[in-house]
Amino acid sequence: KWKGEGTTQNLENIVIGRCYDYIRIVNPAVGEKNCSQIWEAFKNAFTNKDPCSILPGDYELFINLSLHTIPPNKSLFWENNQLLVNSFADRGRRYMSVGDTLFGFLGDFLNWCGQADSPGLDYESCPTTVECENNAVESFWRMASITYAQHSSGVIHVLLNGSAEGGAYPQPGFFADYEIPNFQKDKISQIVIWVVDDIEGPDIDSCGIHSVNTLETRLKTLGYDVTCTDNIK
Repeated sequence: KWKGEGTTQNLENIVIGRCYDYIRIVNPAVGEKNCSQIWEAFKNAFTNKDPCSILPGDYELFINLSLHTIPPNKSLFWENNQLLVNSFADRGRRYMSVGDTLFGFLGDFLNWCGQADSPGLDYESCPTTVECENNAVESFWRMASITYAQHSSGVIHVLLNGSAEGGAYPQPGFFADYEIPNFQKDKISQIVIWVVDDIEGPDIDSCGIHSVNTLETRLKTLGYDVTCTDNIK
């Protein structure tokens, strides 16, 4: 079978439960959502299909059902530091990273895939991105990233890991490949980059050098007002 771990046990209960948790407790401002319908759209995106032939667009109905406004100046993009981002964003109270949107919240830290000729989920194994890029989870996060970038506005924040091997701004990467190209330039006033090293970690990358400089140059060339700060406290 596949090399990746199988679908998270009790996936349906988790996704529907997270949906209610989000609209009732985490962010009631999004209003009513049909959590059962959202689950069905999510599941139908990848079941009964070759698990290596799932495309971002397959999640379109799911995204449409779970979409909500992302408040201006609250977007927080990141690479290589998910746990820091989660604590920093404070579950949407301070910033709203992709994992703090309803659609991102539903998939965070879960795994899933289906099978070509079966409506069921594969709990034994799922393809890794090395085995095939167009797998259910990878395509989900591509679609989530594209949608999140398209709906971000005002001051955009980017939190990068200055201790990451291979650089703070990875290419290829979700931010480089799916988020920056989907920014709506007329809705964005400024892009603020923060480069934070791991505690006691190496200082590999900083503003103005290496991959961060590549990112700054790319954004400025696209016409954005860019600032960069190292190791904010």
